[in-house]
Amino acid sequence: MDFITLTKDNIENEHICCAFSDKKSIEGYKAKKQWLEKQIKNGYVFIKLNERAKVFIEYAPSEIAYLPVHAPNYMVINCFWVSGKYKDNGYGKKLLNKCIEDSKKKGKDGIVILSSDKKRPFMSHKKFFLKHGFEKCDIAKPYFELLYLKLKDEAAIPQFEETTRNATCHNNGGFKVYYSNQCPYMNYYIDLQSRIAKEEGYIFEKVLIDSREKAFKNPSPFTIYSLFYNGNFITQELTAEKKFRKIIEEASKRNV
Repeated sequence: MDFITLTKDNIENEHICCAFSDKKSIEGYKAKKQWLEKQIKNGYVFIKLNERAKVFIEYAPSEIAYLPVHAPNYMVINCFWVSGKYKDNGYGKKLLNKCIEDSKKKGKDGIVILSSDKKRPFMSHKKFFLKHGFEKCDIAKPYFELLYLKLKDEAAIPQFEETTRNATCHNNGGFKVYYSNQCPYMNYYIDLQSRIAKEEGYIFEKVLIDSREKAFKNPSPFTIYSLFYNGNFITQELTAEKKFRKIIEEASKRNV
């Protein structure tokens, strides 16, 4: 099986892996494609298996990446996924190698990726990357870890931006979600959460991250989706109704 790199010429006709068969995410899917079209012009790379499958890697130069880290002349892996029957076939290693080869060709000092202390939903599992030569170089509360692979001996060691380290944001007296159109699931689930929160009498503030500048000052390293309550980080996991209601239940206990 071969791989396809998305370009401005083929993106209209190619699927983008995530949510391609999920009807409730149609609007988010469109938003992700629009976001990709703009980013590809600036050097963003999306490579996928030439199958109707969730097997792909997305990466970009650190100068345009929506990751609040100081990593000059690095490549940032944004999203990396091999799912279902395609696991354990070597596709993950092949995709990573494509990123490494491309980064070397473009003269990058290294590659960096956001991970966490253990396997968590919507995040790349650090075990795979540590196995392939990456090292942990920084941490941010409550469980985020920054991994890097040096491609040049003189490469600087990446670090989180200070505003992301403490897992806190301005306290609006309720829920606040920071999100971007990097993921096609955003629109549906955030609208769902907003409706539920308001039904239960809670503030639910939405902050769209639509630029590199906003991403760099985000109160959480995870700029795809980060949920806060009373100014404190709750989760980076995009939650459906049942789990979100449980979050509200826990929040109500804190208010007693």
